[in-house]
Amino acid sequence: MSDSMDPAHPKAMEEKGYSDSSESHGDGHGLKRQLKNRHIAMISGSLKNGGPIGLLLGYIVMGTICYSVMISLGEMIAFLPIPGGHIKLGERFVNRAFSFTMGWNYWYNWTIILPTELSAAAILINFWNKSVNNAVWVTIFLIVVVVINMMGAGVYGECEFIFASIKVITIIGLIILGIVLDLGGGPNHDRLGFRYWKNPGPFVQFNNIAGAKGQFLGWWAVMTQAAFSFIGTEIVAIAAGEAKNPRKNLPKAIKRVYIRILLFYIGGTLVIGLLVPSNDPGLNLQSKNAAASPFVIAISRAGIKGLPSVINACLLTSAWSAASSDLFTSSRALYGLALSGNAPSFFTYTLKSGLPVAAVSFSASFGFLAYMGIKTDSGKVFNWFANMTSVAGLMTWFSISLTYLRFYAGLKAQGIPRRTLPFASPLQPYAAWYSMIATFVVCFFSGNGVFFKGAWATDTFITNYLPLMLKALYRPRTWTSLQDWMRSKPIRKYSRDDYVWEAIV
Repeated sequence: MSDSMDPAHPKAMEEKGYSDSSESHGDGHGLKRQLKNRHIAMISGSLKNGGPIGLLLGYIVMGTICYSVMISLGEMIAFLPIPGGHIKLGERFVNRAFSFTMGWNYWYNWTIILPTELSAAAILINFWNKSVNNAVWVTIFLIVVVVINMMGAGVYGECEFIFASIKVITIIGLIILGIVLDLGGGPNHDRLGFRYWKNPGPFVQFNNIAGAKGQFLGWWAVMTQAAFSFIGTEIVAIAAGEAKNPRKNLPKAIKRVYIRILLFYIGGTLVIGLLVPSNDPGLNLQSKNAAASPFVIAISRAGIKGLPSVINACLLTSAWSAASSDLFTSSRALYGLALSGNAPSFFTYTLKSGLPVAAVSFSASFGFLAYMGIKTDSGKVFNWFANMTSVAGLMTWFSISLTYLRFYAGLKAQGIPRRTLPFASPLQPYAAWYSMIATFVVCFFSGNGVFFKGAWATDTFITNYLPLMLKALYRPRTWTSLQDWMRSKPIRKYSRDDYVWEAIV
């Protein structure tokens, strides 16, 4: 085995995504993990299903779950900034089989997001041209994404910084423009105010069910879709924990996530609910005439010529950024699994530059799933992958929360006061219990709509519940791992070796 394949070697650490550089995770500049084109496309469906109030409440509740997961992970990562992040922490505080499941679920999560991004890109392209087969756009985007990743972490990091800068400037500009349009600053000088909160109304009656029951179900339909927008936020804590001086960087990273949730997600959904009525036909992602981005719909309704195309182009650039980062993350996750003996060893093969070419190639092959949108419209395929990604991501959050509760129990058993930790939230352990229970409940009822009379949809049932079933059925494949799984029991006793006592600087 070459030095670059040694798990402890700096280059191997970088290729696994454990580098202390900002390029590895792209969040060192505070830019990468903001709203993406797929997030905005998903907000369209959320507004259609829940109405402006249902949309806002759904994102607020999911924001609290996300923050609870972040402070749980942050407390562990600041104390134990070990390579592998939450996956290795799962092995340390629960058992090896649990960690095995977390690792493969995490790879699955980021692998499925890749075709999701490509489908979202095709939706945005359809705003301009519906005559060209979507296979052309999917092919172009997939080639660009693979080329960026094959050129190594340096080129990937530079591309990420450029595209992410455009993305953040665009989103901030859209929120400001949205406020101006709502107050009547557009060419038509139509002051919207809270017009659409009154007509067609603050909530949508789910499946035409009348009364509070229909409104509640409409809000609940937003929950899984909102989760899709927040998935991936945990990388911020992992990146900060594995960077230099995690005790200093981690609290800052958590604070940035808190601000991001309020400004970009809550602020963005509030503005969108003011600008676009929930019954606008462009919000239906399964419609051939979907405009996809609610901001584009709002600008078009305001009568601003040319700007919708500019905004759509800016959002389209994030397709390269998002899909590229998804492939980077999934390939490094697979490489890490192989180094740990939880995946075939040939995935550890690297070029002289340290690029895990086998892991990148295999993970990239799942991008071909986006071609499912050629005969079946891209909006429908996007929803399939979005459902699968949301449930897999929520299961990752569930695992992080459970791991934290075992970590909390270990501290208590050792008599270690939490005030001595580098980072500790006063909301614990209640926040971890809240996020663990909430993520499971959201997953379990994510596909509830198919059980209503006359509403059965096989595709919706499978895409919502397949990831949940896979989570329960994951089993180690190697003989050694199988033996470990059969003997593995949750950790009951703790020793000082379970913790890192040296100063972390």
